[in-house]
Formats: sequence, C-alpha cells, structure tokens
Amino acid sequence: MEYIDIEIVTAIVRAAGTLMDRTGGFDIQDKGVRENIVTSSDVAVQHFLTRELKARYPEVGFLCEEEDLEDTSGHEAVWVIDPIDGTANYARGNENCCISVALVRRNEPIMGVVFSPWRDELYTAEKGKGSFCNGKPLHVSDRPFEQGILFTAMSTYHKEWSRYCSDIIFDIYNQSNDVRRTGSAAVELCLMAAGFAELYFEMRLMPWDYAAASLILTEAGGAVCDFNGESPSMERPSLFIAANNKVNCERILAAVRKHLPALPY
Repeated sequence: MEYIDIEIVTAIVRAAGTLMDRTGGFDIQDKGVRENIVTSSDVAVQHFLTRELKARYPEVGFLCEEEDLEDTSGHEAVWVIDPIDGTANYARGNENCCISVALVRRNEPIMGVVFSPWRDELYTAEKGKGSFCNGKPLHVSDRPFEQGILFTAMSTYHKEWSRYCSDIIFDIYNQSNDVRRTGSAAVELCLMAAGFAELYFEMRLMPWDYAAASLILTEAGGAVCDFNGESPSMERPSLFIAANNKVNCERILAAVRKHLPALPY
C-alpha cells in the first residue's frame, strides 16, 4: 500500500465540509425508525469523500454508514467513514456534528480525521504520532474517576435497552462528577482527547461512529475497550467504553458488567 499523506486526506475532508448546509437546504428521511435519520447532505458528503479518496488512493476499500456501502474484501486497508456524525443535530442546526474518516488496517485505526466545520475544529491523529486539534497537540486530563465527566446516551435506536443504560449511567454518575450528552460520539471522544471530559459509555456504536475518534483519543493518552475488555471492532457494532486512562476504563467496564450480564445483541 502506498504512503497515505494525512495532509491530502485532511484537505479532502475540509472540502467535504463545505457540503454541510447550515441554511436547512436539505432533505430528511428516516432509516426505519423515527430516531435514525439521514439527510441529503449525509449522502452528498459521503459521495464526495468516496470519490476523492478513491481517485487518490484506489487500492483502499470503504466501510461507510450511508447506502450500506461496504467494499472491504481484498483490501489491505479500508476507509471507515461517517459522513455526518450527529445527523439529528445537523438537521436542527446544532453545531455538534462532524465528518469522521479513519484509515483502518487489520482491524486497527492508523489514521483518524474528525472535522467539525461549524465548531471550526479539525482533529487529526496518526498511529504513534500523537493527536492534534487545529495543529495543536492534545492530551487527556489527569482527573480521577470521582471528578470525571461522563459522556453517554440512552441507546436511542433501541429504546428496549434503555433500562440497562439508565442503571449503568446512574451507577457511574453516583461515583463521578456529572453527565453530558452532545449527540455525536465522534465529537465527544475528541473533546475527551482535549481534556474536557474523562469517561464514556454507549450500549451500541457502529465502527464509523468511533474509528477515527478512538485513535485521536488513544493517541492523546486515553483508553478504549468493548464489553470483553478488548479493542472495539472496526467491522461490527460494539458496546463502547472510553476513559482518560486504562484504570478508569476498567472501572466503567466493571459498572457495565454489574448491570449487564451479556450483550443484548
């Protein structure tokens, strides 16, 4: 596989950001349930990214959220893309939305770019080279669990699991400082990398939700794991846990396992 220049990738992602229309000039459809929506902007951004990345790096495959785009077989590396993470926010003009692009090789992210155009924040990371926001180095906070802020959600697309989520969140909340919810997993993980929060739990995320941002977080000194205490899959859904350090990550996992004996999916 030829060398992939992160500067070229970030330029493509920045250009895709111009397709995120803040005037409301886009169509909205649901994807089977009322909570899970897609806009014409999601599709336009994905088409732009796949076209430009394919033209520059034809040997790399794709795993993308929209249109069930999966071209992973026979490729040494794959672009894992969420064209707009936080679509419900985007559809309402809320700035907590972003483009997420990861380069994954052998189930491991080796490059991550998260661009939040309305926040004017470009997060980047390469494996072993640290992570950055608008060119400035990032590092997680050193706050202990008891002072931690928890980013989380209530399993929006599967409300039948909300009781598990609420029990887990309540447990962690009583051990920590407070809870936050922005509506974009990628934005939240990047904010953790920048030191604005310390703890993270979601019942079920897809690889495109976390592939890029998980690398940004770990390169900033954070830790991530799934229900089994292993690295979250880059090919299928995962229960996703993250923290500013491994000890806090394991503590969240203990709270999860206390209330959830097995994954419900």
